[in-house]
Amino acid sequence: MADPGRILLTGATGYVGGRLLPLLERRDCHVRCMARRAEYLQRRVGANTEVVSADVLDAASLPAALADVDVAFYLIHSMGTKGSFESQDRVAAENFARAARQARVRRMIYLGGLGAD
Repeated sequence: MADPGRILLTGATGYVGGRLLPLLERRDCHVRCMARRAEYLQRRVGANTEVVSADVLDAASLPAALADVDVAFYLIHSMGTKGSFESQDRVAAENFARAARQARVRRMIYLGGLGAD
């Protein structure tokens, strides 16, 4: 596998991200995980995985998390939050996309699970 560069993984505490993380770690990728509570995630990652604290609803927290990132996995959804999860999901995704664009992230992989039902 060609070196993808530095990878930012969001949603590492979720179902998909939690299963993707060990695969990336086994491939010896340079992985940075982003979480609202970095101390919680730090216990669940390998020794060579970096953990940073950031929140997609706090746009000011994102530039540091995305610095020097080549590929970003956006595996976050706002289910379970108070208020309209659809509007929060939109704001979160827009914040992340804007910050990723400013950081010149080369590739973003997005996985969403909301349907029309």
